[in-house]
Amino acid sequence: MSSFTFNHVALSVTEVNQSVAFYQKVLQLKEIENTASNSKTRWLSLGDGKQLHLIPRPDFEIRVNKAVHFALSTADLGQFIEHLKALNIDYSDWLGTVKKDYIRQDGIQQVYFQDPDGYWVEINDDV
Repeated sequence: MSSFTFNHVALSVTEVNQSVAFYQKVLQLKEIENTASNSKTRWLSLGDGKQLHLIPRPDFEIRVNKAVHFALSTADLGQFIEHLKALNIDYSDWLGTVKKDYIRQDGIQQVYFQDPDGYWVEINDDV
């Protein structure tokens, strides 16, 4: 059986420039070259060769729910929460309680927020 490693996550977005700016501001992701094509899809580095691909789909209806999300980990979740507050970005716990973090049964602390298209992003301290 083959083994696998994570490569990238791709999101359809209504306004690619707005989405790139959001992820650069909130997660401080660096834009990297789209080596796959000459399309308007833009790539951001998640580190260690992992990528976030933002695919412009201005006429698509984007449907989201919190169960469909991607998660990133940080060693200093408290500092990241302060960063969200400074940017006036609403965050919540899994249950939807605004401005509240959540500690899972396994002890991992997490918060959720949404990007301009409503996609859910989880940030946790599982490092």
